[in-house]
Amino acid sequence: MVKVLVFGSFDLLHEGHKHFFNEAKKLGDSLHVVVARDSSINSFKGHQPKFNENERVEHVKKLGIADEVRLGYEGDKWKVIEEIKPDIIALGYDQDSYTKGLEKGMLDRKLKVKIVRLESYMPEKYKSSLIKKSID
Repeated sequence: MVKVLVFGSFDLLHEGHKHFFNEAKKLGDSLHVVVARDSSINSFKGHQPKFNENERVEHVKKLGIADEVRLGYEGDKWKVIEEIKPDIIALGYDQDSYTKGLEKGMLDRKLKVKIVRLESYMPEKYKSSLIKKSID
């Protein structure tokens, strides 16, 4: 069974996120979504998300695409990867900054995971930062 893992903040879910989840799911047998903690978003992006971490988990679950949706761990991004043991990590087209050191970290931990970058879906329309600006 091929496990696919994706991760992100998934605040203000939109069609681009749905497309991302569906494309990631096609890569394997099960899709595991890790939703970033509020504290991680605050330290990484410098602001709190519109929806708290538990609400964001519920929003992703309600889509009915993922086989598992869970929160990441505070301070240890590797723990969830080690627990899920994915065969593939699918990255969004815009997840460059999230993934710095991902390949090296996997090698250091002897994790054999294929990393796949997925194509964008209408980024001129469905991009979280654009949607956030339009509602602020």
